[in-house]
Amino acid sequence: MLRVRRKSEREPTTALINIVFLMLIFFLVAGTLAVPLDGDLTLVRTAELERTAPGDALVVHADGRMSFRGQDIGAPSDYLALLDEESRERVRIVPDAELPAIELVAIGRALRRAGAGSVVIVTERGLE
Repeated sequence: MLRVRRKSEREPTTALINIVFLMLIFFLVAGTLAVPLDGDLTLVRTAELERTAPGDALVVHADGRMSFRGQDIGAPSDYLALLDEESRERVRIVPDAELPAIELVAIGRALRRAGAGSVVIVTERGLE
C-alpha cells in the first residue's frame, strides 16, 4: 500500500511580511520629508545671554531677604497681595544658590498657605 502524503496548508505569511515591510518604508519616507532650513540661516545663540530673574517672580536672597521688582517684601503673603488672581495660580520663586533649602521649603509652604495655586522654583539649567 502506498501512503498518501498530505500537503500541509501553509499560511500566507509572505504576503503579510510584504505589507509590513511596505508600511515600514512608507513611514520612514514620510517621517523624513520635512522642509529644510535655509542654508544661509544662522540660529540664535543663547550662551552669552545676560541672565536676569523674571519680572513677576519672588527673588529670595542668600540671607533670606525677599524682593519683588526691586522692592523688599516682608512676608510671602505680602508678595501674593501684590499679584492679581491669575498670577497667583502659578507663583515663581528665584532663590539664591546660597539660600538654605530649609528656608526655601518654608517660603514655598507659606506661599501655598497664603493662597498660591502652585509654586515653581526657577533655576539655572546646568549644561555639564
